[in-house]
Amino acid sequence: MNHINKIQFLTKEHWSLLLLADPSKEMVDKYIQMSEIYELLNQNLLVGIIVLVENSNEEIEIKNIAIDPAYQGKGLGKHLIHFGINESKKLGYSRISICTGNSSTHQLAFYKKCGFQLSTIFHDFFIQNYEEEIWENGIQCKDLIKLEQKL
Repeated sequence: MNHINKIQFLTKEHWSLLLLADPSKEMVDKYIQMSEIYELLNQNLLVGIIVLVENSNEEIEIKNIAIDPAYQGKGLGKHLIHFGINESKKLGYSRISICTGNSSTHQLAFYKKCGFQLSTIFHDFFIQNYEEEIWENGIQCKDLIKLEQKL
């Protein structure tokens, strides 16, 4: 049975999930203090996390979302995305966004399946903001791709 809880304090386990989605602790530290953080438990085991950050009075962003690799492919990511969408509606936002890298082909397809549409490309974002090169699927992660959905 899955259960989602709002959390105030991050454990080592939470950090390991956050860093799956964003390998830079420095970048996560920049937004984590102004975030709403929720954990996904499966039979009292931490299996996922979602972080929501207000960008404006109208827009909230899913800033980080991750599922433990042992639990991926079971619909838990979709469950967390829908939770984030519903929570954002309750909070009165009119738009929700999520960002990923140009090399994150699986995530791009997944977010589109969840109703997000491409919005903006921030060219060379990862080159300018991350010390180490990021490679996924044989592609260098250079550009940040923002997707949005009206609520």
